[in-house]
Amino acid sequence: MVEVRKTAVFEAWFASPRDRQAQARITVRVRRLQEGNPGQHRVLTAGVVEMKIDFGPGYRVYFTNLGAELVLLLAGGDKSTQQQDILTALQQAREI
Repeated sequence: MVEVRKTAVFEAWFASPRDRQAQARITVRVRRLQEGNPGQHRVLTAGVVEMKIDFGPGYRVYFTNLGAELVLLLAGGDKSTQQQDILTALQQAREI
């Protein structure tokens, strides 16, 4: 099983107000990621990956692999803030 760590940026986004069903679905996807199954995703640049969650406004979780056994959740958002969220995730990746 892959270890998943979270940045403060991701934690703040995940804790922001949204419905419990959305949080549950995001949590399930992160657990699947721990098991090595990222589901629907696309690789961006600089090792950042966008994991898509088809629910509500189209949630996104941005992560990077730090070796074979460690994943770092960088940021999150939805389709409406996607471009800014990608920039945030890329900035987070550069800082590690």
